[in-house]
Amino acid sequence: MAWRSQSETNEGLISQLQEYGIIKNEMVANVMKQTDRKLYCRVAYPYVDRPYSIGYSATISAPHMHAFALENLFDFITPESKILDVGSGSGFLTACFARLLKAQAEKAGKDEFSGYVVGIEHHPKLVEFSIGNLNSDDPKFLDDGKVKIIQGDGRLGCEEHGPYDAIHVGAAAVEVPDQLLKQLKKNGRMVIPVGPQGDTQQMEQFDKTETGEIKKKTLMSVVYVPLTDLDA
Repeated sequence: MAWRSQSETNEGLISQLQEYGIIKNEMVANVMKQTDRKLYCRVAYPYVDRPYSIGYSATISAPHMHAFALENLFDFITPESKILDVGSGSGFLTACFARLLKAQAEKAGKDEFSGYVVGIEHHPKLVEFSIGNLNSDDPKFLDDGKVKIIQGDGRLGCEEHGPYDAIHVGAAAVEVPDQLLKQLKKNGRMVIPVGPQGDTQQMEQFDKTETGEIKKKTLMSVVYVPLTDLDA
C-alpha cells in the first residue's frame, strides 16, 4: 500500500503510512511528521511515497524507505548515540535521525544529549544543498553540532567522528566497505544495500557483537543508486 500513499500535507502522508501499517513505531512517525519533506524535495508534489531525483545522480528515497531505516536502527539509538548517514543526499533522513536523538533524550527525561549525526556526501553541490535544507528546517541542527555534514567518499566513512552505534547507507555498494564495518561500534548495527549498479540489490543488516563478531542478515530486495566517489 506504500505506493498509494499521497497527501496534501507531510503529516497526512505519514499518517497514511501509519494507517497502512508501513510505519509501526509511533516515535518514528512523529519525527517524520516534524521533518517536512517539501524542504528537502523541491518538486510540485513532495507528499507522495516515491523517490525523486535531487540531481548529480542522487535521489531522495521514498518515505517508506526512510521509515524502514529509522525503525530498523531504532533500538540502537539512545541520547548518546553517534550515527553515520552515508550518502545523506538531501539531508532528510539525517534530520530525522537528529530528531530521534532528541526524542529519545526527552523520553529519558534529559534536557541535553551528547549524541549526534554525521552525514557524508560525495558531491559538493549536494553538501551545499543539504546544508541549505537543514537550515531551512531548523538552523539549530548545525549550529548546535547535533548534525555534521561533510564531503567525502562514503565508502571510507568518517573515522574522525566515530565509532558509530548506527550506520545507514543510502546508496548501493558493490561490496560491503571494510571501513564502515571497522567504524561500527560493538553492539552496533549497519544497514546497507549491496549489489550491482542498475540491477536489483539486497538490503543487508550487519550487527557487531560485544566480542566484535559481525553477524549478517539479508532483509529484502531493493534498487538504489550506486555509492560512488566524485570521480565516478
